[in-house]
Amino acid sequence: MREYASVINVVILVVLLLHNVNGEDPYRFYTWKITYGDIYPLGVKQKGILINGQFPGPQIDCVTNDNLIISVYNYLNEPFLLSWNGLQQRRNSWQDGVYGTNCPIPPRKNFTYVLQVKDQIGTYFYFPSLALHKAAGGYGSVKISSRPRIPVPFPAPAGDYAILAGDWFKRNQRQLKYFLDTGHNLPFPDGLLINGRGWNGYTFTVDQGKTYRFRISNVGLTTSINFRIQGHTMKLVEVEGSHTLQNTYSSLDIHLGQSYSVLVTANQPAKDYYIVVSSRFTSKVLTTTAVLHYSNSFTKVFGPPPGGPTTEIALSLNQARSIRWNLTASGPRPNPQGSYHYGMIKPSRTIVLANSAPYINGKLRYAVNGVSYVSPDTPLKLADYFKIGGVFSVGSIPDRPSGGNGGYLATSVMHADYRSFAEIVFQNWEDTVQSWHIDGYSFFVVGMDGGQWTPASRTGYNLRDTVARCTTQVYPKSWTAIYIPLDNVGMWNIRSENWARQYLGQQFYLRVYTPSTSWRDEYPIPRNALLCGRASGHHTRPL
Repeated sequence: MREYASVINVVILVVLLLHNVNGEDPYRFYTWKITYGDIYPLGVKQKGILINGQFPGPQIDCVTNDNLIISVYNYLNEPFLLSWNGLQQRRNSWQDGVYGTNCPIPPRKNFTYVLQVKDQIGTYFYFPSLALHKAAGGYGSVKISSRPRIPVPFPAPAGDYAILAGDWFKRNQRQLKYFLDTGHNLPFPDGLLINGRGWNGYTFTVDQGKTYRFRISNVGLTTSINFRIQGHTMKLVEVEGSHTLQNTYSSLDIHLGQSYSVLVTANQPAKDYYIVVSSRFTSKVLTTTAVLHYSNSFTKVFGPPPGGPTTEIALSLNQARSIRWNLTASGPRPNPQGSYHYGMIKPSRTIVLANSAPYINGKLRYAVNGVSYVSPDTPLKLADYFKIGGVFSVGSIPDRPSGGNGGYLATSVMHADYRSFAEIVFQNWEDTVQSWHIDGYSFFVVGMDGGQWTPASRTGYNLRDTVARCTTQVYPKSWTAIYIPLDNVGMWNIRSENWARQYLGQQFYLRVYTPSTSWRDEYPIPRNALLCGRASGHHTRPL
């Protein structure tokens, strides 16, 4: 096909380019065909977004510093984008896959992502970022393994399983989008899924006496979940690229957009056991199950699955505080994680971000510091690069809430200096748990507590061994504080991982800026970058 010949030419170009930029790091090539197809996740026929005919999509298995060349063919009848939850895109926000950085892939067209998982290990996922596509599937897991000579703080497991769990709606994504576009929140979810399937729809087989790694990500739209395995405990070993102290848990709360790795030893009598996912902080508790099958078992699961926590906040808060960095373990590099003393760096700036739910023009919106984000007609990154005026204004969102109850619409972009070190406080005065994600970064969750954050709250910060991650929760009427080294130039999305809130404005972009044009600070615009809106007619780079 002509389109495949064109992508081969693109691949050759990017390989030649990256050979100069990234040295001899290995390449992995993927060709993905995006289509609609029939799926039955809750027993009802629905139109899902498939990747190469699969739901969930193919798993990406790679190693630190690998180059990923992912050619995406969009066979939908509408534009499409993929984003990479937790992949930092070092010096390369051009590949982030959200509308603030990338033009969507038009129907019947192709775009090739050129990513490098630079200095990363751990558990992540990819997902469709436009509109409510995420409600139709199109997501998959990303596993980044350590390089062979980098020590890992636990023996190699007998198996490595990915679990993509989250809430699901029987209504299609267009119906859900209509709810939001008409000024309403989404209805309550119809159920929960584990790897795209409902009750007992998925089986994980283990050998008695062996230990397995389970990588669990919450890929849902609106709901925190609790994860547990009947009769078994879980040893936490990794959170979004950080090796953790290996505490043992009977269940784990996993908030929207978060990922955890646990070790589970099959040390119980030979039979089948429930793997349980249930909703957290919901008036009605949703539950679904998969099966942990011992290979020598002749006894199937029976009876009700084990119950878990429901609305208890203190239990979840204490668990979150117990998750600590393993200071002596290596991360993606051989040096210990604890050799980076984040607590000894004085922040040069404090940013306070308060979420709210104002009504604007008679419709429900969500806002950050009173500003409800609206997408422009041109991706911000392209407008910035081509110096196109009138698309956005830096400073269009304040770095502290004003205290008022109202809100207004704007394309909100905040400035930040490259190589600065910031303190960000997420303040939540609402009655629901918030989940915040920052593209392009891993940050240190130094504190969380109830009530109003004040400078005196810093006395309770963990400045020694808190975990570094890319998504954090904020409990109702509470705050969470993070430290973040702003060492990655680009235009980066800061958003609610509740997809209704994100869609209706609870997001903005952080422009991490340097006047330098050196490739050491930021890669140039890709030659194959798609151009749209007011960037149409411009040119990327000469071949």
